[in-house]
Amino acid sequence: MRLARAGFTLQVTDVDLQQAEAVAANINAESSLPAERQALASALDVRDAAACSAAAEAARSRAGSLSLWVNNAGAFFTGPVWDQDERQRRLVLEVNAAGTINGTLAALGLMRPANAGLIVNVASLAGLVGVPGEGIYAASKHAVLGFSVSALADLRAAGVKGVDISCVCPDGMWTPMLHDKLDDPGAALSFTGKLLQPGEVADVVLRVVDKPRPVTAWPRWRGGQVRLFDTFPRFAVGLAPLMVAYGRKRQAAFARKLGA
Repeated sequence: MRLARAGFTLQVTDVDLQQAEAVAANINAESSLPAERQALASALDVRDAAACSAAAEAARSRAGSLSLWVNNAGAFFTGPVWDQDERQRRLVLEVNAAGTINGTLAALGLMRPANAGLIVNVASLAGLVGVPGEGIYAASKHAVLGFSVSALADLRAAGVKGVDISCVCPDGMWTPMLHDKLDDPGAALSFTGKLLQPGEVADVVLRVVDKPRPVTAWPRWRGGQVRLFDTFPRFAVGLAPLMVAYGRKRQAAFARKLGA
């Protein structure tokens, strides 16, 4: 919604076409855009590199150029790393990490020749620090962060200055990914901060559009906190039981608030 109001012509994608259509319909209903600028929906499995390239070309053909690409697909399972089966591990890594790589490369294929554009990769605070109960997810988001910064460095080393890649690392978001995690000990760390609304993260993306930065953690204080933990891993690991206990209390309080 915020991107549409900012003047972008949107192509909404999801592996579930009905979900993408619902989002696009909501954007169009709320923003009253003219027909030529209304959001369109299409199905996209980000694990398919060729499909990502086709989606990028379709967006470019419609709008005339590809100025912004946001990688936001995600998969999430919780629990000790030894309890997550191979199917779960593969899905998380293929969607979160490989999917982001596929999308980034698809966008770069059009942005590099034009020497213009911004790619925003939505990672997580879990991309900045180890997270008990979310180990595979954290591994995938570390991959997103490492790839994003490395790809940006590749662009600059190649003399490409008009294309930016920004990694946004938000705290836990109150989305369907967490709706069924209120009584899940493995998700406790996602509740240790203020749960963000999707609109808040969209605002961060818009700020990045105005002023690209390689990495933006949000809220900023939480970014500083997790970077401190990452700097002193022994301290962070020792503190993990207390953080899990605190997260469990926050989960219970949130459940009571919702009447769950």
